[in-house]
Amino acid sequence: MEKTGASVQSIRDSNQKKILALLREKRELSKQEIAEQTSLSIPTVTMNVSRLLELGLAEEAGVSASRGGRKPMIIRFLPDSRYAVGVDFSSNHLTSSNLIRVILVNLAAEIKAESAFEYQKLSSVGQIIARVKKAVEKMLADQRIPRRLVMGIGFSLPGTVNERKLLLEQAPNLPPDLGMNALDFSKFRSLFPFPIFIENEANAAAYAELLLGAARGKRSLVFLSINRGIGAGIIVGGRVFKGNNKRAGTVGHITIESQGIRCTCGRRDCWEIYAASGALIRNYRRISGTRLKDTQQFRSLLESGDAVAAEVWETYLEHLTVGINNIILSLDPHSLILGGEISSFGDRLLEPLRSRVLAQNPFCASDDLEIVLSRFKEDASILGVALLPFHGLLYKGAKVI
Repeated sequence: MEKTGASVQSIRDSNQKKILALLREKRELSKQEIAEQTSLSIPTVTMNVSRLLELGLAEEAGVSASRGGRKPMIIRFLPDSRYAVGVDFSSNHLTSSNLIRVILVNLAAEIKAESAFEYQKLSSVGQIIARVKKAVEKMLADQRIPRRLVMGIGFSLPGTVNERKLLLEQAPNLPPDLGMNALDFSKFRSLFPFPIFIENEANAAAYAELLLGAARGKRSLVFLSINRGIGAGIIVGGRVFKGNNKRAGTVGHITIESQGIRCTCGRRDCWEIYAASGALIRNYRRISGTRLKDTQQFRSLLESGDAVAAEVWETYLEHLTVGINNIILSLDPHSLILGGEISSFGDRLLEPLRSRVLAQNPFCASDDLEIVLSRFKEDASILGVALLPFHGLLYKGAKVI
């Protein structure tokens, strides 16, 4: 059957992405090596490499040793040929400040510049976006990067997100006076000379881990982002799963207790009341009467052998285990990745949590599930949204369902 023009173009695009993704991983290869590793013909490789050279995404970098005959030309990937911006609306207790973080990354996902500012000093989301714009302009000026090389800006948001409509539907863990609920990010398009992307912070983190981190090569996993709230990025069949209304993964609001404690969402006894990072600070104060300024201070007390911190930590692990076992029973993933600020606790979190999950779940054997820490830890979300503008150029997989 004759191929249509659209299908031929689709094949060309797919081949180009395949070659560019390979060059991104290996940094430099000959055309023969590209053909061997992609199973593409030499003419197809030559045509697509020529296009990458035209776009400035790769360059000819001399010749390599000959296997016999003419020495092959080396094709080198140019990571600084394109850039993207990531913005994270931090909602955690890792430090005593609530920060907006802004990063500039290149095609190799290397952070080239970073900036941060406190959003509680600003009175509206409009002021926040204006500060983001100012931060981006300064980074580009400092790095001497033309705007035309920036492929987009991604916003990582702690709430329910409709990325196609650029709509942040609900953000219960952000200050309500900022006006973040039902926020249409399309109204900020005129402020930036490149496309805007938005994503839920747990989905963004799962995306980063799927492409570059602990989830590479995985087909079924859950990324659990534990900050001021708890969210899950769910990977099914190698793709980020969002559900019918793009609310899949709002696991922080499953009910695990019956004490009637009110959550920021308005319901009672949500999991994140007991297992988000704020529970450590809140429960330490309840028992000791001492107010802690952030999670780092709690971790220091725990590591120093503080008895109250140890008691709070044991209770926290029990509540965390209950929710994780609910996720395992519901989704049966190959892997569970722990991220967000709670991942900074490292093995103090990982090892006791593994043993509790196995002990309390009769359906789960030791080799059924891999539980690991995020490779990127608290950077996973911001790196994930920074990668979104590169998706159409670099990544042929990892699509959103």
